[in-house]
Formats: sequence, C-alpha cells, structure tokens
Amino acid sequence: MGAKSKKVRPAAGGEAEALSFEAALAELEQIVEQLEAGDLPLEAALAVFERGQALAARCGRLLDGAELKVQALVQQAGGPAAEPFEADGAAA
Repeated sequence: MGAKSKKVRPAAGGEAEALSFEAALAELEQIVEQLEAGDLPLEAALAVFERGQALAARCGRLLDGAELKVQALVQQAGGPAAEPFEADGAAA
C-alpha cells in the first residue's frame, strides 16, 4: 500500500480475458488494496469488486489450464501421475 498504488479503472469483464496471468494477478492485487482501504464510494466499490471477480475467474481458468498441461506432459514422459495441488499447502 505504498505511494505507487494506483486506482483501478473498472473495465468490462471481457477485457480480462485478454490479459496474461501475471497482468490479471497484478491488477487483482491492486483491486484488493483499493477495497481494503475502504475509501471508495459504494457504486465504485461494486464496480471494482465486479472487475476483481472477472480477474479472479481469469486467473483460475489459466491456472486450471496450466495444471492440465503439466499433467499431460508428465503422462507423455511416462512419469508418475501428478498429485493434485492443495491451495493451503497441506497434503490430503
């Protein structure tokens, strides 16, 4: 939450689909900072939140695709089946 924090301009959800994972994640982090600051008017906060939802969905789809690709590559190489990733770091 430094001086470099910039306000995120809400954009259409479709625009999120054109972003790379890194770009979507960076914008999502900025949105979280804005919402945590709590200084946005209600309508602006709702618009920014909606944008954040679109970005989070984009990141999720990109991560799912990457996971499928890794699994396919491991299987092609004849390696062991990949274990599902646990988001909290705990093993199942």
